[in-house]
Amino acid sequence: MPTLTAWFSSDIVAAMTDETPILAKVLTVSDGVVHGTREDLSGAKLAEALERHGFVVVERGLTADGVDHVAQELIRMSDNFAGVIVSTGGTGFAPRDQTPEGTRQVIEREAPGLAEAMRLVNPLGRLSRGIVGIRGQAIICNTPGSPKGCVEQIEAIVDVLPHAVRLLNDDPTKH
Repeated sequence: MPTLTAWFSSDIVAAMTDETPILAKVLTVSDGVVHGTREDLSGAKLAEALERHGFVVVERGLTADGVDHVAQELIRMSDNFAGVIVSTGGTGFAPRDQTPEGTRQVIEREAPGLAEAMRLVNPLGRLSRGIVGIRGQAIICNTPGSPKGCVEQIEAIVDVLPHAVRLLNDDPTKH
């Protein structure tokens, strides 16, 4: 019978054996990907980065740009889910970049310190309007649509996300 390491990276195995793994979902927000004119490079890079840091990515979603599309998909993804949802795309200045507005419609509380830390990793991060917030037992993080930018921004906070998820879900934590 194959071992756990045959199916999962060593970081995920360590997370499974040391503590309950933190689940993650990735949402790509892109008209181009929805219409088949662009490849979803950012969603793939985000999933790889999260798995490299010990998260278990259980879903990758896709939606068109726009407030309502983003809000509906975040509601669907966060219902009865305890973990992290990371979106990529729609955080810039283009007219259809409305991911933060859709996210604000569904979150119950913002986590501005996390969003601020994400923007500080790169001078171009200051152009990201992404937010981080809580809906139910999920932490929703908006990242830019560039493969490099989304990974840089999530890696700026990936070290504190497991603790935040455990606090949110009232799991015992070491303070």
